[in-house]
Amino acid sequence: MQFVISNYPSNIYEKPIVIDLFSGCGGLSLGFEMADFDVKLAIDNWEDALVTYRFNHKNTDTLNADLLNLDPAKIEKDFNLHEVDVIIGGPPCQGFSVAGKRIIDDDRNKLYMSFVRFVNHFKPKAFVMENVPNILSIGNGAVKNAIINDFTALGYIVTYRVLIASDYGVPQNRRRAIFVGTLDGDYIFPEQTSEIRVTTKEAISDLPENSINDGEKYPIAPQSDYQRLMRKNSSTLNNHQISNHSSQTQHIISLVPDGGNYKNLPLEFRNTRKVHIAWTRLNSKKPSITIDTGHRHHFHYKFNRVPTVRESARIQSFSDDFIFIGSKTSQYKQVGNAVPPLMANAIASQLINSLYEKSTSILQHS
Repeated sequence: MQFVISNYPSNIYEKPIVIDLFSGCGGLSLGFEMADFDVKLAIDNWEDALVTYRFNHKNTDTLNADLLNLDPAKIEKDFNLHEVDVIIGGPPCQGFSVAGKRIIDDDRNKLYMSFVRFVNHFKPKAFVMENVPNILSIGNGAVKNAIINDFTALGYIVTYRVLIASDYGVPQNRRRAIFVGTLDGDYIFPEQTSEIRVTTKEAISDLPENSINDGEKYPIAPQSDYQRLMRKNSSTLNNHQISNHSSQTQHIISLVPDGGNYKNLPLEFRNTRKVHIAWTRLNSKKPSITIDTGHRHHFHYKFNRVPTVRESARIQSFSDDFIFIGSKTSQYKQVGNAVPPLMANAIASQLINSLYEKSTSILQHS
Protein backbone atom coordinates (compact mmCIF):
# COMPACT_ATOMS: atom_id res chain seq x y z
CA MET A 1 0.00 0.00 0.00
CA GLN A 2 1.22 3.50 -0.79
CA PHE A 3 -0.05 7.02 -0.36
CA VAL A 4 -1.74 8.46 -3.43
CA ILE A 5 0.45 11.20 -4.86
CA SER A 6 -0.03 13.63 -7.67
CA ASN A 7 1.12 12.66 -11.15
CA TYR A 8 2.90 15.97 -11.68
CA PRO A 9 6.36 16.76 -10.27
CA SER A 10 6.38 19.76 -7.92
CA ASN A 11 9.46 21.23 -9.60
CA ILE A 12 7.42 22.08 -12.71
CA TYR A 13 4.84 24.29 -11.01
CA GLU A 14 4.65 25.99 -7.66
CA LYS A 15 2.64 24.01 -5.17
CA PRO A 16 -0.97 25.19 -4.96
CA ILE A 17 -1.63 27.33 -1.88
CA VAL A 18 -4.23 26.11 0.64
CA ILE A 19 -6.06 27.60 3.62
CA ASP A 20 -7.56 25.11 6.08
CA LEU A 21 -10.58 26.46 8.00
CA PHE A 22 -11.80 24.61 11.11
CA SER A 23 -8.54 22.70 10.80
CA GLY A 24 -8.55 20.75 14.06
CA CYS A 25 -5.28 18.89 14.53
CA GLY A 26 -4.73 18.71 10.78
CA GLY A 27 -5.95 15.45 9.24
CA LEU A 28 -7.33 17.19 6.15
CA SER A 29 -4.21 19.34 5.87
CA LEU A 30 -1.99 16.28 6.11
CA GLY A 31 -3.78 14.56 3.24
CA PHE A 32 -3.38 17.65 1.08
CA GLU A 33 0.29 18.01 1.99
CA MET A 34 0.92 14.39 1.00
CA ALA A 35 -0.61 15.22 -2.39
CA ASP A 36 1.86 18.11 -2.86
CA PHE A 37 -0.27 21.07 -1.80
CA ASP A 38 1.25 23.85 0.30
CA VAL A 39 -0.99 24.54 3.31
CA LYS A 40 -0.08 28.10 4.28
CA LEU A 41 -2.60 28.79 7.04
CA ALA A 42 -4.76 26.76 9.43
CA ILE A 43 -7.49 28.40 11.51
CA ASP A 44 -9.33 26.86 14.46
CA ASN A 45 -10.68 28.09 17.79
CA TRP A 46 -9.48 25.11 19.88
CA GLU A 47 -5.95 25.73 21.09
CA ASP A 48 -5.34 22.08 22.05
CA ALA A 49 -5.81 21.01 18.44
CA LEU A 50 -3.62 23.84 17.20
CA VAL A 51 -0.79 22.85 19.55
CA THR A 52 -0.80 19.42 17.90
CA TYR A 53 -1.17 21.03 14.48
CA ARG A 54 1.87 23.26 15.00
CA PHE A 55 3.98 20.35 16.22
CA ASN A 56 3.24 18.31 13.09
CA HIS A 57 2.88 21.03 10.44
CA LYS A 58 5.89 23.18 11.16
CA ASN A 59 5.75 25.09 7.86
CA THR A 60 2.15 26.21 8.26
CA ASP A 61 1.00 29.36 10.07
CA THR A 62 -1.82 28.83 12.56
CA LEU A 63 -4.39 31.17 13.98
CA ASN A 64 -6.54 30.57 17.05
CA ALA A 65 -9.67 32.52 16.27
CA ASP A 66 -13.42 32.34 15.95
CA LEU A 67 -14.15 32.45 12.24
CA LEU A 68 -17.30 34.44 12.96
CA ASN A 69 -15.14 37.41 13.85
CA LEU A 70 -12.53 37.20 11.11
CA ASP A 71 -12.27 39.56 8.18
CA PRO A 72 -10.86 37.64 5.17
CA ALA A 73 -9.30 40.85 3.82
CA LYS A 74 -7.33 41.28 7.05
CA ILE A 75 -6.27 37.60 6.95
CA GLU A 76 -5.06 38.13 3.38
CA LYS A 77 -2.95 41.09 4.46
CA ASP A 78 -1.68 39.69 7.77
CA PHE A 79 -0.54 36.38 6.27
CA ASN A 80 0.45 37.66 2.82
CA LEU A 81 -2.10 35.44 1.10
CA HIS A 82 -2.60 37.31 -2.14
CA GLU A 83 -3.38 34.19 -4.16
CA VAL A 84 -5.07 31.16 -2.63
CA ASP A 85 -5.67 28.14 -4.85
CA VAL A 86 -7.82 25.99 -2.57
CA ILE A 87 -9.81 26.46 0.63
CA ILE A 88 -10.58 23.34 2.66
CA GLY A 89 -12.40 22.66 5.91
CA GLY A 90 -15.30 21.19 7.79
CA PRO A 91 -17.62 23.79 9.33
CA PRO A 92 -19.75 22.39 12.16
CA CYS A 93 -23.21 21.38 10.99
CA GLN A 94 -24.97 21.21 14.37
CA GLY A 95 -28.25 23.05 14.32
CA PHE A 96 -28.42 23.90 10.64
CA SER A 97 -31.57 25.93 10.16
CA VAL A 98 -33.35 26.26 6.85
CA ALA A 99 -36.27 28.24 5.52
CA GLY A 100 -37.71 26.82 2.35
CA LYS A 101 -34.71 26.10 0.13
CA ARG A 102 -32.40 28.58 1.85
CA ILE A 103 -30.02 28.38 4.81
CA ILE A 104 -31.25 31.25 6.91
CA ASP A 105 -28.91 33.71 8.56
CA ASP A 106 -29.13 32.80 12.22
CA ASP A 107 -26.48 32.01 14.80
CA ARG A 108 -26.59 28.28 14.12
CA ASN A 109 -25.43 28.74 10.54
CA LYS A 110 -22.88 31.52 10.81
CA LEU A 111 -19.83 29.24 10.93
CA TYR A 112 -20.87 27.71 7.63
CA MET A 113 -21.48 31.18 6.22
CA SER A 114 -17.95 32.13 7.34
CA PHE A 115 -16.62 29.39 5.07
CA VAL A 116 -18.70 30.82 2.21
CA ARG A 117 -17.41 34.30 3.03
CA PHE A 118 -13.76 33.18 2.81
CA VAL A 119 -14.37 31.45 -0.51
CA ASN A 120 -16.13 34.55 -1.82
CA HIS A 121 -13.23 36.78 -0.81
CA PHE A 122 -10.28 34.69 -2.01
CA LYS A 123 -12.01 33.17 -5.06
CA PRO A 124 -9.79 30.06 -4.98
CA LYS A 125 -9.67 27.73 -7.96
CA ALA A 126 -11.42 25.14 -5.80
CA PHE A 127 -12.79 24.42 -2.36
CA VAL A 128 -13.31 21.18 -0.45
CA MET A 129 -15.85 21.08 2.37
CA GLU A 130 -16.42 17.96 4.46
CA ASN A 131 -19.21 17.15 6.87
CA VAL A 132 -21.34 14.40 8.35
CA PRO A 133 -23.32 12.32 5.82
CA ASN A 134 -26.74 13.35 7.11
CA ILE A 135 -26.07 16.93 6.04
CA LEU A 136 -27.38 15.72 2.67
CA SER A 137 -30.76 14.78 4.15
CA ILE A 138 -31.41 17.61 6.63
CA GLY A 139 -34.66 19.33 5.73
CA ASN A 140 -35.31 16.75 3.03
CA GLY A 141 -32.22 17.93 1.19
CA ALA A 142 -32.77 21.65 1.76
CA VAL A 143 -29.35 22.16 3.37
CA LYS A 144 -27.59 20.27 0.57
CA ASN A 145 -29.40 22.32 -2.05
CA ALA A 146 -28.67 25.57 -0.23
CA ILE A 147 -24.95 24.74 -0.08
CA ILE A 148 -24.92 24.04 -3.80
CA ASN A 149 -26.84 27.26 -4.52
CA ASP A 150 -24.59 29.38 -2.28
CA PHE A 151 -21.42 28.33 -4.09
CA THR A 152 -23.00 28.21 -7.54
CA ALA A 153 -23.89 31.87 -7.03
CA LEU A 154 -20.16 32.51 -6.52
CA GLY A 155 -19.32 30.89 -9.85
CA TYR A 156 -18.42 27.37 -8.69
CA ILE A 157 -19.39 24.06 -10.23
CA VAL A 158 -20.29 21.97 -7.18
CA THR A 159 -20.25 18.20 -6.87
CA TYR A 160 -20.78 16.10 -3.76
CA ARG A 161 -20.57 12.52 -2.63
CA VAL A 162 -20.53 10.45 0.54
CA LEU A 163 -17.15 8.72 0.74
CA ILE A 164 -16.28 5.68 2.86
CA ALA A 165 -12.80 5.89 4.34
CA SER A 166 -12.10 2.17 3.97
CA ASP A 167 -12.28 2.59 0.17
CA TYR A 168 -9.07 4.60 0.40
CA GLY A 169 -6.86 2.42 2.60
CA VAL A 170 -8.20 3.61 5.94
CA PRO A 171 -8.97 0.72 8.35
CA GLN A 172 -12.30 2.30 9.30
CA ASN A 173 -15.76 2.48 7.75
CA ARG A 174 -16.12 6.18 8.48
CA ARG A 175 -18.48 7.96 6.09
CA ARG A 176 -18.14 11.65 5.25
CA ALA A 177 -20.05 13.96 2.93
CA ILE A 178 -17.64 15.81 0.66
CA PHE A 179 -18.53 18.91 -1.36
CA VAL A 180 -16.03 20.04 -3.99
CA GLY A 181 -16.41 23.24 -5.96
CA THR A 182 -14.27 24.24 -8.93
CA LEU A 183 -14.23 27.33 -11.12
CA ASP A 184 -13.27 25.37 -14.21
CA GLY A 185 -14.84 21.98 -14.96
CA ASP A 186 -16.38 19.25 -12.86
CA TYR A 187 -14.39 17.55 -10.12
CA ILE A 188 -14.31 13.77 -10.53
CA PHE A 189 -14.24 11.98 -7.19
CA PRO A 190 -11.43 9.44 -6.71
CA GLU A 191 -12.11 5.82 -7.44
CA GLN A 192 -11.62 3.27 -4.70
CA THR A 193 -7.88 2.90 -4.14
CA SER A 194 -7.98 -0.27 -2.01
CA GLU A 195 -9.70 -3.36 -3.41
CA ILE A 196 -9.02 -5.23 -0.17
CA ARG A 197 -10.08 -3.41 2.98
CA VAL A 198 -7.49 -2.99 5.73
CA THR A 199 -8.76 -4.72 8.87
CA THR A 200 -8.52 -3.54 12.45
CA LYS A 201 -6.06 -6.33 13.21
CA GLU A 202 -3.88 -5.33 10.27
CA ALA A 203 -3.93 -1.78 11.60
CA ILE A 204 -3.00 -2.28 15.27
CA SER A 205 -1.87 -5.85 16.03
CA ASP A 206 1.74 -4.67 16.44
CA LEU A 207 0.79 -2.35 19.31
CA PRO A 208 1.15 -3.97 22.75
CA GLU A 209 -1.46 -4.63 25.40
CA ASN A 210 0.21 -2.41 28.00
CA SER A 211 1.44 1.18 28.04
CA ILE A 212 4.66 2.29 26.40
CA ASN A 213 6.48 5.45 27.42
CA ASP A 214 6.63 8.04 24.66
CA GLY A 215 9.78 7.70 22.60
CA GLU A 216 10.50 4.05 23.37
CA LYS A 217 11.33 1.55 20.67
CA TYR A 218 8.58 -0.60 19.21
CA PRO A 219 8.39 -3.83 21.24
CA ILE A 220 6.75 -5.79 18.39
CA ALA A 221 7.80 -6.05 14.75
CA PRO A 222 5.31 -4.86 12.08
CA GLN A 223 2.93 -7.61 10.99
CA SER A 224 1.24 -6.13 7.92
CA ASP A 225 1.88 -3.81 4.99
CA TYR A 226 -0.32 -1.19 6.63
CA GLN A 227 1.74 -1.28 9.82
CA ARG A 228 4.93 -0.90 7.84
CA LEU A 229 3.42 2.10 6.09
CA MET A 230 2.38 3.70 9.38
CA ARG A 231 5.86 3.14 10.85
CA LYS A 232 7.76 4.22 7.74
CA ASN A 233 9.04 7.50 9.18
CA SER A 234 9.08 6.57 12.84
CA SER A 235 11.48 4.45 14.90
CA THR A 236 9.72 4.98 18.24
CA LEU A 237 6.21 4.66 19.64
CA ASN A 238 4.21 7.57 21.07
CA ASN A 239 0.69 8.17 22.42
CA HIS A 240 0.31 4.54 23.52
CA GLN A 241 -0.76 4.84 27.14
CA ILE A 242 -3.64 2.58 28.11
CA SER A 243 -6.75 3.63 30.02
CA ASN A 244 -7.35 2.03 33.39
CA HIS A 245 -10.74 0.41 33.85
CA SER A 246 -12.39 -0.91 36.96
CA SER A 247 -12.26 -4.65 37.54
CA GLN A 248 -16.00 -4.87 36.83
CA THR A 249 -15.61 -3.03 33.53
CA GLN A 250 -12.76 -5.31 32.51
CA HIS A 251 -14.85 -8.35 33.45
CA ILE A 252 -17.80 -7.15 31.34
CA ILE A 253 -15.53 -6.42 28.37
CA SER A 254 -14.07 -9.92 28.67
CA LEU A 255 -17.54 -11.40 28.10
CA VAL A 256 -17.88 -9.72 24.69
CA PRO A 257 -16.33 -11.66 21.78
CA ASP A 258 -14.29 -10.19 18.94
CA GLY A 259 -16.72 -8.04 16.93
CA GLY A 260 -19.51 -8.42 19.49
CA ASN A 261 -21.52 -5.95 21.53
CA TYR A 262 -23.93 -5.65 24.45
CA LYS A 263 -26.21 -8.29 22.91
CA ASN A 264 -23.55 -10.88 23.72
CA LEU A 265 -23.64 -10.07 27.43
CA PRO A 266 -25.64 -11.86 30.12
CA LEU A 267 -28.92 -10.08 30.78
CA GLU A 268 -27.76 -8.56 34.07
CA PHE A 269 -25.03 -6.58 32.26
CA ARG A 270 -26.83 -5.46 29.11
CA ASN A 271 -28.33 -2.30 30.59
CA THR A 272 -25.26 -1.15 32.49
CA ARG A 273 -24.74 1.48 29.80
CA LYS A 274 -27.71 3.23 28.21
CA VAL A 275 -26.41 3.71 24.67
CA HIS A 276 -26.81 1.28 21.78
CA ILE A 277 -23.08 1.32 20.95
CA ALA A 278 -22.11 0.29 24.46
CA TRP A 279 -19.76 -2.65 25.03
CA THR A 280 -18.85 -2.91 21.36
CA ARG A 281 -15.63 -4.74 20.53
CA LEU A 282 -13.89 -3.85 17.30
CA ASN A 283 -13.93 -6.67 14.75
CA SER A 284 -10.40 -7.88 14.04
CA LYS A 285 -11.39 -9.18 10.60
CA LYS A 286 -13.04 -6.00 9.31
CA PRO A 287 -12.30 -2.28 9.16
CA SER A 288 -13.21 -0.54 12.39
CA ILE A 289 -16.54 1.10 12.98
CA THR A 290 -16.27 4.89 13.20
CA ILE A 291 -14.12 5.66 16.21
CA ASP A 292 -15.52 8.09 18.73
CA THR A 293 -13.85 10.97 20.53
CA GLY A 294 -13.02 9.03 23.68
CA HIS A 295 -16.43 8.15 25.07
CA ARG A 296 -15.08 4.73 26.08
CA HIS A 297 -17.80 2.62 24.46
CA HIS A 298 -15.63 0.85 21.85
CA PHE A 299 -13.09 -1.73 22.94
CA HIS A 300 -10.02 -3.41 21.50
CA TYR A 301 -10.81 -6.59 19.56
CA LYS A 302 -8.58 -8.63 21.90
CA PHE A 303 -7.53 -6.65 24.98
CA ASN A 304 -10.02 -5.72 27.70
CA ARG A 305 -9.65 -1.96 27.32
CA VAL A 306 -10.45 0.92 25.01
CA PRO A 307 -7.97 1.56 22.19
CA THR A 308 -5.10 3.87 23.03
CA VAL A 309 -4.70 7.23 21.30
CA ARG A 310 -2.10 5.67 18.99
CA GLU A 311 -4.39 2.76 18.13
CA SER A 312 -7.18 5.24 17.41
CA ALA A 313 -4.79 7.31 15.29
CA ARG A 314 -3.80 4.21 13.32
CA ILE A 315 -7.47 3.47 12.69
CA GLN A 316 -7.80 7.05 11.39
CA SER A 317 -4.68 6.51 9.18
CA PHE A 318 -2.41 8.98 10.99
CA SER A 319 1.13 7.67 10.61
CA ASP A 320 3.15 7.06 13.76
CA ASP A 321 5.35 10.12 13.27
CA PHE A 322 2.26 12.31 13.78
CA ILE A 323 2.40 13.09 17.51
CA PHE A 324 -0.62 14.18 19.53
CA ILE A 325 -0.10 16.76 22.28
CA GLY A 326 -2.18 17.52 25.37
CA SER A 327 -4.14 15.55 27.95
CA LYS A 328 -5.21 12.07 26.96
CA THR A 329 -8.84 13.20 26.89
CA SER A 330 -7.92 16.01 24.53
CA GLN A 331 -5.85 13.71 22.33
CA TYR A 332 -8.78 11.30 21.90
CA LYS A 333 -11.02 14.19 20.88
CA GLN A 334 -8.44 15.51 18.42
CA VAL A 335 -8.10 12.10 16.77
CA GLY A 336 -11.83 11.39 16.68
CA ASN A 337 -12.72 14.75 15.15
CA ALA A 338 -10.14 14.53 12.36
CA VAL A 339 -10.60 13.68 8.71
CA PRO A 340 -8.68 10.44 7.93
CA PRO A 341 -5.50 11.59 6.17
CA LEU A 342 -5.48 8.76 3.61
CA MET A 343 -9.01 9.63 2.50
CA ALA A 344 -8.08 13.31 2.39
CA ASN A 345 -5.02 12.36 0.35
CA ALA A 346 -7.15 10.60 -2.27
CA ILE A 347 -9.45 13.64 -2.56
CA ALA A 348 -6.49 16.01 -2.77
CA SER A 349 -4.53 13.99 -5.31
CA GLN A 350 -7.50 13.92 -7.64
CA LEU A 351 -7.85 17.67 -7.26
CA ILE A 352 -4.19 18.58 -7.79
CA ASN A 353 -4.01 16.45 -10.93
CA SER A 354 -7.06 18.31 -12.24
CA LEU A 355 -5.51 21.70 -11.43
CA TYR A 356 -2.22 20.78 -13.10
CA GLU A 357 -4.00 19.45 -16.18
CA LYS A 358 -5.85 22.77 -16.53
CA SER A 359 -2.59 24.71 -16.04
CA THR A 360 -0.90 22.63 -18.74
CA SER A 361 -3.80 23.19 -21.13
CA ILE A 362 -3.70 26.96 -20.55
CA LEU A 363 0.05 27.08 -21.21
CA GLN A 364 -0.29 25.03 -24.38
CA HIS A 365 -2.96 27.34 -25.79
CA SER A 366 -1.46 30.66 -24.73
